[in-house]
Amino acid sequence: MNPKKLKCCPWCGYGTGTRYGYRTTRKQPFFGSQKPSRRAAEDRDHKFLRIAIEEAYKGVECGDGRPYGAVIVRNDEVVVSCHNMVLRNKDPTAHAEITAIREASQKLDQISLADCEIYASCESCPMCFGAIHFSRIKRLAYGATAEAAGSIGFSSFTGDAWKDAGFPQLEIKKIDDSGAEQVFEMTKGKFI
Repeated sequence: MNPKKLKCCPWCGYGTGTRYGYRTTRKQPFFGSQKPSRRAAEDRDHKFLRIAIEEAYKGVECGDGRPYGAVIVRNDEVVVSCHNMVLRNKDPTAHAEITAIREASQKLDQISLADCEIYASCESCPMCFGAIHFSRIKRLAYGATAEAAGSIGFSSFTGDAWKDAGFPQLEIKKIDDSGAEQVFEMTKGKFI
């Protein structure tokens, strides 16, 4: 596959379009007083996860970090979308989820993100999972498994132990058929 070169982030002047054979489409969010149907909820999850996946590609394209992206959503609106910034910041804690939590807290001027959800392109590590818990985010949805990251040499150490620790306020959902696992396959040449 021939990836198209695009400008990729606010620092580089991000453009839109197809990259690595992946097309970002953004549908209108669900609005209404009634609870969305299961299909509408799945479409909503896929919509926000697609944004996180695009962030993962952007982070690699810019050279900012590894292929991970995260989006924080409140009331069906994106608060922030971020990618891994470990390389750019020379900070091993600048994972996509941590960066998104930091930016959302600043933007919303609060440390409790209890009315927010986070969408991550990949299963969260223990550090990120802890930050999600302490920020009180109510829901975590992710695409790729840690094993997919491990298949190209990234750590496959996940927050599985934390998931079973009994944090009642956090709903965790694995979103299948999202294309998130392709991020690792499509970008592995930049890291191996």
